[in-house]
Amino acid sequence: MPSRDISAGPLIVGASGRLGRALARVWDGPAPIWQTRSGAGGSLAWDILNAPAPELPAVSGIVVLAGVTAGSAAELALNTDLAQAGADLGERLGVPVLVASTQAVYGPQPGLLREDARLMPANDYGRAKCAMEAAVAASHVTCLRIGNVAGCDALAAGIARGGVVLDRFADGQGPRRAMLGPLDLCHVIQRLLAAPARPPVLNVARPGLVAMADVLMAAGVAFDWRGPPKGALPELGLDVTLLQGICPLPAADAGDMAVQGGFR
Repeated sequence: MPSRDISAGPLIVGASGRLGRALARVWDGPAPIWQTRSGAGGSLAWDILNAPAPELPAVSGIVVLAGVTAGSAAELALNTDLAQAGADLGERLGVPVLVASTQAVYGPQPGLLREDARLMPANDYGRAKCAMEAAVAASHVTCLRIGNVAGCDALAAGIARGGVVLDRFADGQGPRRAMLGPLDLCHVIQRLLAAPARPPVLNVARPGLVAMADVLMAAGVAFDWRGPPKGALPELGLDVTLLQGICPLPAADAGDMAVQGGFR
């Protein structure tokens, strides 16, 4: 198989998921190879867990978006198997590998969380992603601890269902989260793959926090309030100093998130 070509697009594993579909709508760089298990829509057909990788043209890297967000422990453990398949292929091709992880590995800790913060996942999904990160640690792999992606997160799911309800905390405000849009993520991926070196883990979000209520108001979506459940945090923030040194993103902005999320 050919090796790295930084002028080529990457292989994006998991194109049929929410994040893959969102990226496909906004991708503006060298054309990627989009992978799905079935080959739907002209994508590369590859059953990652049951078949060897097919022959590929030169690629700039591999981006593993494929993953499991809910299910039994065995089902969630497939996150490691999927990421490992991508990491193994990247090692064979001699290209960098970016693996989609999540801010959930930090758990509900207050403050701006740096990449060296203690990992304290509060649910099975977060624990599965922690195990995945540990399993694929290698010099050619970077795990992306991604914040809320506009149009792909729980807020988007609530908008799609209708009747959005937000927690209202003691300060009178709703949840505030680290966010970015699909186009922001596209730029991060391209910049990382072109960089001469990458860190082993990287927080990925715009600087600052976005109020979920502000996104809804910018999108013209009505919502209701409720009291927060026990353990809910008003803010979940990511320190993105390291990312800003590689791929500077603009400050968090609710209007931009409404646009990139496809809400208006």
